Amino acid sequence: MLGTIVNAAAILVGGSLGLLLKKGIPERVSSGIVQGLALIVLYIGISGMLKGQNALIATISMVVGGVIGMLLDLDGRFKRLVGKLETRFVKTETGGSTFGEGFMTATLLFCVGAMAVVGSLNSGLTGNHEVLYTKSLLDGVSAMIFASTLGAGVLLSAVAVFVYQGAITLAAQFLAPVLSDATVAEMTCVGSLLIIAIGLNMLKLTKIKVMDFVLAIFVPIGLCMFM
Repeated sequence: MLGTIVNAAAILVGGSLGLLLKKGIPERVSSGIVQGLALIVLYIGISGMLKGQNALIATISMVVGGVIGMLLDLDGRFKRLVGKLETRFVKTETGGSTFGEGFMTATLLFCVGAMAVVGSLNSGLTGNHEVLYTKSLLDGVSAMIFASTLGAGVLLSAVAVFVYQGAITLAAQFLAPVLSDATVAEMTCVGSLLIIAIGLNMLKLTKIKVMDFVLAIFVPIGLCMFM
């Protein structure tokens, strides 16, 4: 749970700083920070990928998980869900309060996406919080930017992050004792491949639909029983 606690705290700190910077953060500065963090995301992904011991398992997992994800249109469903939530809850009214808008916008940004899922799974299965620590930096910077324009509602999203990622982490901790070290290593490898994809997307080098491949993380559980 440490990674999730740090993530929630980073949002609170970043959001609080944003409230003090009412004029907002220069885009040149914020984009530069995000690019630097994207390189760290790539580093973490490559490091985790090397923990895998069987390239065939990783290959099959990505193919099977990707095919299932694309057939189910996970990325499309995810984007449509976010769009509906934004349409319903994120409304900007002239002269009105932006508290609700800040809360919903930040919650959607911080809770949805592959990095929250992969990071929480790594945290629960292996006790490695690197992905969530990096996500914490990203979320902290984003919270600062949003809070400077949307107000205190952004800080409340820290509660949603804590509950959502905490639930995934606890579920992973429950499963960890029944999974072999080899299975956890291969799950980490596949998850790290997705982290690399996230880093490449952050740098705008690719447009990989990472959500379509999320199920690939769980495929090694079955494969390691027979390989």
